[in-house]
Amino acid sequence: MAFLLNLFSSRLSLPAVHQFTHIFIQSMNLHPIGVFDSGYGGLTILKTFIGKLPAYDYLYLGDNARAPYGTRSFGTVYRYTLECVKWLFSQGCPLVILACNTASAKALRTIQQKDLPLMHPTNRVLGVIRPTAEVMGTFSETNHVGLLATTGTVQSGSYLLEMEKFFPDVKVYQEACPMWVPLVENNEYESEGADYFVRKNIDHLLARSGKIDTVLLACTHYPLLKNKIRQYLPEHIRLLTQDEIVAGSLADYLERHPEMEQRCSKNGTRHFYTTDSAEDFDAHATLFFGKSIQSEHVSIG
Repeated sequence: MAFLLNLFSSRLSLPAVHQFTHIFIQSMNLHPIGVFDSGYGGLTILKTFIGKLPAYDYLYLGDNARAPYGTRSFGTVYRYTLECVKWLFSQGCPLVILACNTASAKALRTIQQKDLPLMHPTNRVLGVIRPTAEVMGTFSETNHVGLLATTGTVQSGSYLLEMEKFFPDVKVYQEACPMWVPLVENNEYESEGADYFVRKNIDHLLARSGKIDTVLLACTHYPLLKNKIRQYLPEHIRLLTQDEIVAGSLADYLERHPEMEQRCSKNGTRHFYTTDSAEDFDAHATLFFGKSIQSEHVSIG
């Protein structure tokens, strides 16, 4: 397959190559794992998926035209997420990972319980909150953990509900950081302005409890601010990111569900789509993915 794609890519324009690739994948009955985010942040999750599970095919969709999701209502996030999940299903993905905390918080449960049985009862949609909550409590010795997240994730209370199931003795303290995603996406995450907002939010979080010994970055954009966060976070506090946790959870899921694992194709291909400008997406994606990519624009909704 790689040989054919290289052969055709040397003779066709990029959109034509993507169209040929999609037709070829469908004709060969191949099924990539879909990875969805409201924008760029999910690329940090995808990068770790590829590092841990490189053999699988992945199809990434960023809904950049309608980002950010963090301040939008439950109904709007649900509608946008469902439209994107349907599109990924139409591309042959039997398994879709919502690599977005806001979408996982505001849309996942409804999609799993209401829509999936009617749309594609044998397909699956998974999120990033539950696998994180399943292990988060194991990192804390004081049973006091902090959460830095978007306004939408905090307001949903999803982490509080999930942590209660797995670690009822652990107290979770949340801090909404509405300026952090714009700082990252506008390439200001190393600026003095970033220092102000990072310090402000960390101070607010730690003021809620002097026993916090573990802090989770509950947004896939936030790892780019990790150096700033570490600068203002006391050394004894453990700082967690989701990429390794979620990648490990995906590997475990595929091992426990061979009926799904067998439906996921393994040719090592990666394809990227955005609902906004492909040129802009490619320019920003390197910050999150670690290397350059070529994406294609798609209209959804």
